[in-house]
Parts: sequence; C-alpha cells; structure tokens
Amino acid sequence: MMPTTPTTAVRPAAVRVLIGDDHRIVREGLRQVLGDLANGAPEIVVAAEAVTGPEVLAQVAALGGRAGIDLVLLDIALPGRDGLDVLQALRADWPTLPVVMISTYPERQYAVRCIRLGAAGYLNKSADADEMVAAVRKAAAGGIHVSAATAEALAAAVGRGGAATEALSHREHQVFRLLTTGHSVSEIGARLGLAPNTVSTYRARVLEKTGTKNDVELALYAERLAQGGTRP
Repeated sequence: MMPTTPTTAVRPAAVRVLIGDDHRIVREGLRQVLGDLANGAPEIVVAAEAVTGPEVLAQVAALGGRAGIDLVLLDIALPGRDGLDVLQALRADWPTLPVVMISTYPERQYAVRCIRLGAAGYLNKSADADEMVAAVRKAAAGGIHVSAATAEALAAAVGRGGAATEALSHREHQVFRLLTTGHSVSEIGARLGLAPNTVSTYRARVLEKTGTKNDVELALYAERLAQGGTRP
C-alpha cells in the first residue's frame, strides 16, 4: 500500500481593503474590526487608507485597481470630492472593483441611491462588527450586501415610486445633503467647486422637487425622510 502524503489546507487569500474616510478614529476602528483574527478566514487586510475623494482615486490608480485591492470602503461625506462622485468615477474607471459605501446617514436616506449608482453595499457606521465583516467578504466575492434596513428602503422605494429626493439629479442631491447638514450656499460652492449663483440655482430646484419653501422646511423634510416619511 502506497504511503499517503499529508495534505496542507490552502488558506484563502486575504481580502485587501482600501478605506476612504476623513476621520482617523473611524479608520482606526474599521481597521481594528476588520483585522481581528477572531473573524476567521479569509483574513481582511487594510491595504491602504485615504482621507479625501481625490486621494481615494489616486490610491486606487496607484494600486492598479483590482490588482492591488479587492474592495473599497467609501464614506459618503468625503472632503475634496463627494463620496458619491468618487463612487461613480470608480465604477467608470475600475468596473470590477467593488465599492461598499459607509455613512452615519440612515439607510432610507442613501442606500437606494448608492445601490443604483453601482455600490456593492451600504453600511451604516453603527453596524456591528459581524455585519461589517460579512459585508466586506460578500462584496469582495462579487455579491451585493443588502442589510435588513437597506432591503426595507429598497422595497419602500419600489412601492411608493421613490421619495422626492429620488427625483433629484446627482448634483442636486449633493446640494440637498449639504443644505440639510447646515452648510451655507458659499460653503457648498467652495466644497463642490461651484459658483454661489450655481449653487443657488440647484437649491431652488431642490426646494421645488421636495415641495419645500426654505431651508428650514427642507431640514424638516430631511428629518422626516430619515424617520421613514416622504412628504414635507
């Protein structure tokens, strides 16, 4: 009888992640959660970090896209270039590279828009460690992570034909988000690289499409949307 040769289990290749977030404490927290060896295999390694939108794009290009990383964890509210803008650029330049959006905003506000723009998932930063690890692994393997809250938001969008914010263009949605988080027209212009008059035009369109009359009503609309309502 021929002697048997012991076989060595092949360890799955590590999932390499780039984190794009401008808050150091968030990056450190994600690195700790994802890199915990108690998560088992495949291991998740934070291969790179970026703090601005342009830096995310530069890092991905320097790493050769999917050749150097397996997934991007991308914050929506990035300085320099909005996270949704960066998502669209990544989908155009590196279509096989999965991007999972992360944010403090509730799923019902942004998850549907992110999925429609090609994200492989949407994670609230308050998600527990197990969900984050599962989302990264699933997206890196080619799937789409849909949490219970995201599934609910998608179902609601289909059922009601979408909230008024779903009718906003990408730029209008950027202005909407910044207005409802307390930014002035001049601050929005500086952040998006737009003239104040142009921002004012987008603001007027946002007010019209959401059926609101001023920034106060718009903020109240955003609050109701976050709580599950759709009407001002």
